[in-house]
Amino acid sequence: METKGKEEIVFSDRSLSERLGMVLSGMLCFGSLAWAIDLYRSIGLSFMNEQFFAAMLSIAIPAVFLLYRVNNGKKGEPAPLYDWIISGISFVTGVYVAYNYPDILDRFFEAPIDAVICSTIFILTIAEGLRRTAGRTLFFFLVFFVLFGFLSYLLPFSFRGEELSYQRYTTFLGLDSNGLMGFAMQVSTTMVVAFLLFGFVLERAGGAAFFTDFSKALVGQRRGGAAKIAVVASSLFGSISGSAVSNVVSTGVVTIPLMERSGYRKEDAAGIEAVASTGGQIMPPMMGIAAFLIAEILQRPYSEIVIAALIPALLYYWAVFVHVDLLAARHNIKPLSSKEVPRLRPIVKKGWLFFIPFVVIIVGLFNLHLQPETAAFYATLSIVPIGIFLGYHWDKLHLRDFVPIMMRTGHASLEILMISAAAGIIIGVLNISGLGFGLTLELVSLLEGFVIILLLVVAVLSIILGMGMPTIGVYLLLATMLAPSIIEVGIPDLSAHLFVFYFGLMSLITPPVAIAAFTAAAVAKANSFQTAWASVRAGWVAYLIPFLVVASPVMIMQGDWVHIILSFLTALIGVWFTTVAIVGQWRSKMPMALRLVFTLTGLLLIIPTDIKDLSIYTNVTGFILALILITTGAFGLQRKHTGDPLPNV
Repeated sequence: METKGKEEIVFSDRSLSERLGMVLSGMLCFGSLAWAIDLYRSIGLSFMNEQFFAAMLSIAIPAVFLLYRVNNGKKGEPAPLYDWIISGISFVTGVYVAYNYPDILDRFFEAPIDAVICSTIFILTIAEGLRRTAGRTLFFFLVFFVLFGFLSYLLPFSFRGEELSYQRYTTFLGLDSNGLMGFAMQVSTTMVVAFLLFGFVLERAGGAAFFTDFSKALVGQRRGGAAKIAVVASSLFGSISGSAVSNVVSTGVVTIPLMERSGYRKEDAAGIEAVASTGGQIMPPMMGIAAFLIAEILQRPYSEIVIAALIPALLYYWAVFVHVDLLAARHNIKPLSSKEVPRLRPIVKKGWLFFIPFVVIIVGLFNLHLQPETAAFYATLSIVPIGIFLGYHWDKLHLRDFVPIMMRTGHASLEILMISAAAGIIIGVLNISGLGFGLTLELVSLLEGFVIILLLVVAVLSIILGMGMPTIGVYLLLATMLAPSIIEVGIPDLSAHLFVFYFGLMSLITPPVAIAAFTAAAVAKANSFQTAWASVRAGWVAYLIPFLVVASPVMIMQGDWVHIILSFLTALIGVWFTTVAIVGQWRSKMPMALRLVFTLTGLLLIIPTDIKDLSIYTNVTGFILALILITTGAFGLQRKHTGDPLPNV
């Protein structure tokens, strides 16, 4: 897309309200970048974190009300007078809090009237901004939590909270560092914006086109190459974006039609894209920015989180690759034609420099111990000369692109910022009402001694509470509400946080929410629920991985290296057998009885080798079954499936 076109998208044929909204979006991006490079302190400005967050809200909330209509009106529709008034009030409120926060803090426990008014305005405008950007479901969820916390003193048993005045309750939620002005706002106003900018600059410089061509050259000539391209490309960009839904939209418009043309059903094509994009959120080194959050909350080194997430991510994508390959075999889908597949060497020769920004991020985080947003800024800076002087094919970066890119970045961050602000308010509710502690106590006391049932309950709740939120929103909420309950029964904290994180993300492809699957279905013009179930089948291993993580430390690279390697290898084999059973295809279509045997074999092999008494029997039994199945299939000892008792696998 030409730069001229991008400028027209920003300003041409737009109303005054949208133009101002885009300018504010650009200011939001600039404010975040200034934080990343510590510009404020270098020019002599010293202020509290909460003052910075309030200043960012004074920009973000008006931008939302100027860009998003109350009734989801047509794009470009001018803002009505009441939106201008709300924008003005929220701007003044944010500036007032930013300027006077130290004074307000001194009077905080008195719940002064100015603090109550400002907190009320913040909560109300964020709730409405959430409804406009993210939809009614999250809006009602926020309203429910705020009312639930306020009335928690009426609840029975361990859920009962302290009776609080409106003034104290509202002030805590809107201005305290344990509520809105806390970690959720820090993440959304710094890390998220920095990595969004990184992704947009990389895309404009030609990185998106390079990684798509790289994926084509790498796997395009293999069976089901179109789907494998989608898996590779979506995993790369999903890890950066922090939103599976935006990744589905950006890469799915290319990969889904490509899969359909090669022979995949619409529902399968959309389901594969949804699963691949969702998996990007668990793919190291960035994990959709979640790796930094987990490290921050647990006070662990970032490198430890990345290493822990490696085996689960590899098993996830191995299952997806096997799934798309077997679907291709089942439907006789050929590789892409030689005309559609570029040669790998020229692609790498022309675009290998696009790997440099990722190296910059990793070195910045591992060796230089930079903050994530600072590492992202330097990675973005490293793209600039590559994009300006080289680019990729017709994509090139120009200096005139930077203002539109900053506006686009700020605009894209508004939804995530509203969701994160809502998550901060909910965290505040949990803290002041004691609901988080009460939920932990109630779950542990009800299910004491039944760890498996507790894990199943937490898994279901994680999927329900995930509700299609972006990665950071899902994790922040679940880390506060549910992770403590399984830590309380003896699960290590890292395993517990990964458990709720993985299941929270599964809400993106699990009916009835499945927002990533539904978005992919809309792109493919496919049936939404059939697409969601296709996603569940392709991503089946994601429902098993969290249980493996809490059952065995070797699955997060902790323990004896012999057990780590053996467990990983047997799990790879087990995932293959189980995926074969789910697709129902190996050398030919498989009958149900044989699929059940393959499933049993796979599950026996997946059990980690360090679960001493159990794994000896399960792994050995699974290995014997695997040998029998492969050997008999390899030598053609089973007849082709025509209803005979020994079908050909």
